[in-house]
Amino acid sequence: MNARTAVTGLLGSTAVAGLLFAPVFGLSALLLPVLVVVLLGYAIAELCLRLPRLTAWRPLLVLVAGLLGIVETTLFSTTVSGLPTSASLRGLSHGLTESWLQTLQSTWPARPDAGQLLFVPLAVLLAVVLGLELVLRLRMPLVALLPSLAVAGLAQAYQALSGFTALYAAVAYFAPAGLLLWASRPGGGSLRLRRPSGAAALAVLPLVVGIAAGAVAFGGPDPAGREPFRLADGHPMPPPQTPVSNPLDEIAGQLADPARPVFSYRSTAPVDRWRLVVLNGFDGANWSAEPKLRRLGQSLDGIPGAPEVSAELSVPPLSGPWLPSQPGLTSVTGAAPLVDPGAGVLLSASPGGQTDYRMTWSAPEADAQYLATASVDAQAPGGLGGVGAVPDDVAQLAWTAVHGLRPTFQSALQLQRFLQQNYQLAVGDDLPTGASWPQLRQFLTVSKRGTSEQFAAAYVALARITGIPARLVVGYRGADTAGAHVVHGGDALAWPEVAVAGVGWVPLDPTKSAATSAKSSGLAGAAGRAQSQLPPLEKLQPPVAPPDSKPEAASFVSGSAGWPWWIAAAVVPGLMLCGLVAVPLAKLLRTRRRRRRLGKDAIFGAWAEARDRLRAHGVAYRVGMTPRDLAESAGSALGERVRDPVLRLSGVMDSALWSRFPPSESAVGVAWMEIRELRRALAGRPLLSRVRAVFDPRSLFRRSA
Repeated sequence: MNARTAVTGLLGSTAVAGLLFAPVFGLSALLLPVLVVVLLGYAIAELCLRLPRLTAWRPLLVLVAGLLGIVETTLFSTTVSGLPTSASLRGLSHGLTESWLQTLQSTWPARPDAGQLLFVPLAVLLAVVLGLELVLRLRMPLVALLPSLAVAGLAQAYQALSGFTALYAAVAYFAPAGLLLWASRPGGGSLRLRRPSGAAALAVLPLVVGIAAGAVAFGGPDPAGREPFRLADGHPMPPPQTPVSNPLDEIAGQLADPARPVFSYRSTAPVDRWRLVVLNGFDGANWSAEPKLRRLGQSLDGIPGAPEVSAELSVPPLSGPWLPSQPGLTSVTGAAPLVDPGAGVLLSASPGGQTDYRMTWSAPEADAQYLATASVDAQAPGGLGGVGAVPDDVAQLAWTAVHGLRPTFQSALQLQRFLQQNYQLAVGDDLPTGASWPQLRQFLTVSKRGTSEQFAAAYVALARITGIPARLVVGYRGADTAGAHVVHGGDALAWPEVAVAGVGWVPLDPTKSAATSAKSSGLAGAAGRAQSQLPPLEKLQPPVAPPDSKPEAASFVSGSAGWPWWIAAAVVPGLMLCGLVAVPLAKLLRTRRRRRRLGKDAIFGAWAEARDRLRAHGVAYRVGMTPRDLAESAGSALGERVRDPVLRLSGVMDSALWSRFPPSESAVGVAWMEIRELRRALAGRPLLSRVRAVFDPRSLFRRSA
């Protein structure tokens, strides 16, 4: 075995396995620690090859050198003049026990800090230690690949690659693995390349095409709409240890002190409103948030095609754990909060202090005309949650408010218009509070006066009663200009959002108190323009969408759809069928090409045909066997009837090899007549054996001489 070449192949595959975590952390964050571990492993292996007395200490040397390399590349801030400290040891312990879990609890790409990244180079180091001992000490090259395969499998459990990316990753892994296996064979160390036959290439081509097409087809979206399995799905962020306040309960207190500054911001575009929390649970007494919190990674996917807006925010101490945020969030710098990507809310990981951060988000534009005829999305999470025990008079009021319309965004706009026209926004000192059914019933049927808290809560409850998916959002009113602004307690606001098919959650304003109008931008502005186009109540009819209307009418909806399921179901099996047909077709073309040769080459072609046919039927063949040797081997395996044609062919071969004269045309005919006799003899074998021989591709590949 060529030890150095084998070690190079093993460590190359191990490095690729570690870099498969690139979708989780990004390639640049992984490159240095993974390569340092692998290179140190190679250096120790080379040292032990030069100094054999160190071989017994090789695992310990690789482990210590790898840990030092990890400390220098990922925990350098814990060292003193480059030397590890107790903080470095604690960091390694945290990386071994906690970093893998913190990464699962984060959005991806995760932040490449030591608290999350460390488990990857540690896993690579363990694979290097085990792999080197298996290949150098136990001489088990195939088993030596198992540790690196375990690392690759772990990477795929975190974030599976798909399509051509998965194909390229597989090639990158198995190329050095093949080097390991070649170098580990007896006599490995010299490489002899042979040009593959055209028949072999013809047989392999459909297989390669099938693999590529399968990777592209099945790497796309699942036909049933399911997301691929990820370990992160089973490891959500645990809820905060301390109770978290509900901003909905604090609106009355905020409005009672309207001049108190809450936070300040500077934005690159007008901001309609700032959200703190999304409430989608209601049991008739309390509204609750059900955030799916994660650690915020480097960035989030924005809305394709939507313009990006940024803002710098400064939140003073004791402002509570919820941080002002926006839907379509793409990144946060200067702070490391928890995030609910679906709701677009931020929760401070360490509330109580001053928090300054910069935030970017996607601000989509929508087509008001499309919204006016759009359907609602009944499958939106939390949109059709519970409403508790509904009072009878409120249930009747709900259907009256939507004018009996079926659930569409038009009926959602009608419900908003009903509240705007029949109810009054409370101002002054005597402000009503509460959003449970007793307070909502009082607001809807008696006082008809309330704050944005009652308006928003009543809207969501009435919408859900009539089948419109809605949720309640609490935050602050923004400004209709870009630049620097200060948000005060009097800007506290609650509003409803309705889930629209092909668009997402669209904010509404049943109080007409937010900084939105028909001239505003964004989804709120589009909703305002759609309401201005709403027909009068007496002319209101269920909307009829145009025949060619599509969800893409919303200007920010973009991206190509996945392949239809029937393409994968039809094309990929068809390619597999082509692969099966290609094998017998390649064999047929090979036989015809051999038969068209002239003189001695035609006789040698007959011998090659006999050899390959017997190999396909399971007759053992070794490089260097004579035709008589092969005849005896075929006779012992398949019987005398198979042996006789091969023996007669061997006589023709002897004459062609040793005669002073070129073989005659009759000699060529005799040689190929023996091939026909051999085919007749093999035709008497069991059906299953004959079918297996027809589709066996091994005889299409040349054996090394």
